[in-house]
Amino acid sequence: MDERAYWIAFNCVAGIGPARLTALLDECGSIAAAWQAPIQTLQAAGLDRRSVENLLAARRQLDPQLELERVISQGYGIYTWNDTDYPVNLRLIPQSPPVLYTRGQYDLQDELAVAVVGTRRVSPYGREVAYQLGSELAQHGVTVISGLALGVDAIAHQAALASGGRTIAVLGSGIDQIYPPRNRRLALQIIERGALVSEYPLGTKPEASNFPPRNRIISGLSLAVIVVEAGKRSGALITAHFAVEQGRDVFAVPGSILNPGSAGCNQLIQDGAMPIVSVNDLLERLQLANVVAQQEARATVPASPAEELILKHISTEPQHMNDIVRAAPMDTPEVSSLLAMMELKGLVRQVGLMQYVRAI
Repeated sequence: MDERAYWIAFNCVAGIGPARLTALLDECGSIAAAWQAPIQTLQAAGLDRRSVENLLAARRQLDPQLELERVISQGYGIYTWNDTDYPVNLRLIPQSPPVLYTRGQYDLQDELAVAVVGTRRVSPYGREVAYQLGSELAQHGVTVISGLALGVDAIAHQAALASGGRTIAVLGSGIDQIYPPRNRRLALQIIERGALVSEYPLGTKPEASNFPPRNRIISGLSLAVIVVEAGKRSGALITAHFAVEQGRDVFAVPGSILNPGSAGCNQLIQDGAMPIVSVNDLLERLQLANVVAQQEARATVPASPAEELILKHISTEPQHMNDIVRAAPMDTPEVSSLLAMMELKGLVRQVGLMQYVRAI
């Protein structure tokens, strides 16, 4: 059986998220063995009684192969932890989704992405800023990521599309459940020039509890997050907090101290977020001025398993090439050649003599 079937089946089991699935894989050795494991093995992996009961019930009710065929028959894409083309930025975050469903095309160039998020009740000022930022990011070859919500999210998506760029919408529902319905036409446009993305199984309704977890994917797919306009309780602040935990830069658009809709952004700036008054602030910070050249390099020489292996041993702290050679492990000439190519692609940066960091 196609292993993706078991990944999808586990994704349908309530109570088994990234942490418990990791424990099961460590205990069982493979996703297929985990699905078929006896109760004693499930308990040895640390599953509580409710999770065990949910898994046993799913085994009786679900046919993994039929679930996979249902996804494929509708033309949806699937990424799992086992796939080498699983989004690199997302793989690095804590609690990355074991399964990612896509509608449209997630492309290699989408690794160079920035999230633009904010309030649904956007002011004329916020509307103009969101459109300008989304448009200018797209013009510089940067993919715009947001959540398809009304307000800032929708404006950022629309601006990227109008500028001929790519954009990705991360949903708090199954990718077959477009929410809000008012943005259905926009969603179809995004599918043509980007992708809808979700960690939730097909048929999942847009329940309120789904949206905070989905925000970690918005930030996780991105190199940085821009909050355009947000009140003190805006969901955009949740995305910003996830970005901080994931080691991503957070930018906030300054607003009037008299406008409650800017209170969240102003607070973020007080807390250390970088104020953004021009897209150049972000491009310089992230060294994205040469995005187009980097995308051409990535398209010419696609990412390889060896590059992904090296990326696992490079963080935002400088690493000497000799340490990378020992950790990989690979021959020094091979690592040196790979690092040179990865620097050309914008995946890593050299910050000193033979010292490298991740480019995010």
